[in-house]
Amino acid sequence: MNIPPSASALNEPVRNVRHRWTAGVVLVNVGINAAFFGPLQVLLGQQAIYFDAPQKEAILALVTGCGAAVSLVANPLFGAFSDRTLSRFGRRVPWVLIGALLGTIGLLGLTAAPGVAAMTALWCLVQLGCNGAVAAITAAIPDRVPVRQRGTVGGLASMGTTAGILVGAGVAAAVAGNFALGYIICAAVLMLGIVMYLFTSQDQPLDPSLRPPFSLRGFIVGFVRPFAFPDFCWAWLTRFLVNVGTHLVTLYLLFFLSDAVHYPDPAFGVLILTGIYAVTTLVTAVIGGLWTDRVGKRKPFVIGSSVIIALAALILAFFPSWPGALVGAAVLGVGYGAYLAVDFALLTQVLPFAADRGKDMGVINVANSLPQVIAPAVAWLLVTAVDGGYLLLYIVAAGIGLLGAVFVVKIKSVD
Repeated sequence: MNIPPSASALNEPVRNVRHRWTAGVVLVNVGINAAFFGPLQVLLGQQAIYFDAPQKEAILALVTGCGAAVSLVANPLFGAFSDRTLSRFGRRVPWVLIGALLGTIGLLGLTAAPGVAAMTALWCLVQLGCNGAVAAITAAIPDRVPVRQRGTVGGLASMGTTAGILVGAGVAAAVAGNFALGYIICAAVLMLGIVMYLFTSQDQPLDPSLRPPFSLRGFIVGFVRPFAFPDFCWAWLTRFLVNVGTHLVTLYLLFFLSDAVHYPDPAFGVLILTGIYAVTTLVTAVIGGLWTDRVGKRKPFVIGSSVIIALAALILAFFPSWPGALVGAAVLGVGYGAYLAVDFALLTQVLPFAADRGKDMGVINVANSLPQVIAPAVAWLLVTAVDGGYLLLYIVAAGIGLLGAVFVVKIKSVD
């Protein structure tokens, strides 16, 4: 689809995007999430065991928490940079490329990390780069996709996210404990994932006359300005709570299978559970996105999917066995797939300013990143401070996730 020369990068999109463009966005999400979740689910845990097995939980909490802290800054900052970018390739494409390159450097560096400090610093670099790419690619959707199509495209993008998680887990399991090789493969998947988007994005360049003069005070204030809009606040809080609950469920899955379920091959078990979770997520993400576009409503789907996610946590809490884990993974996928697709569409409809889509989506993405800072510390305390820590962990996860279903009803501008 050729964009008319007179089209503004800030116009509300009205023309449906084509399948090739959507496929490029999906593949970017596959690459980014393979780079994120291969390490998060297995590789970082295996490297923590390699450095100090008795302190593996503390090391994993430190590394993932520091990386997530970097992402809190990187996502909105890169989003704001992309809003102001005047490249002839458009506003988003340069940052997708730069972010992927930084993430690749970090992943390759992790293969030779000599200790926990280097491991932490390099994972922070991965988070910096990949969050820059996330900020750009998520902003591209409200840039290019009309509201009537956002549930569908959001569902397909979420499908790419889930496929990336599955690819990452598959890589981690396939390398059979060789985490260095796993990092190399994840880096390759990241770079391959962005290629199609780079050549099919048709990203609309920003007219220099539409870029406001730079003001440091205005730039800083811009990161909190969206919270003056109540619907934005409630949407942000809803996503934050659901993601805290979900991270609490998934963060220690490798250790849960080892220490509570006593599964003989925890890494392979994570792959099986991730596969089940991925299949159900893929199905419900696409169905949920199509369905919400058809009926024109978002909130009922967000509420229902949040309840299902909480149910998955309770299954793991009260049935800490291999069959219970299988059922829990399937239920989690059903809820989270629909949630990802529909909540993304809802979020794009509460963005206050067209000129700040990248920054505002970056602020929204903090609701994805901040739970990665909070969840490791909370999970570590719950698991190590009391007997039966996994029971308490998953009950708390369910309760926090359910709050997301409560607060979404506060949003007034979206049905």
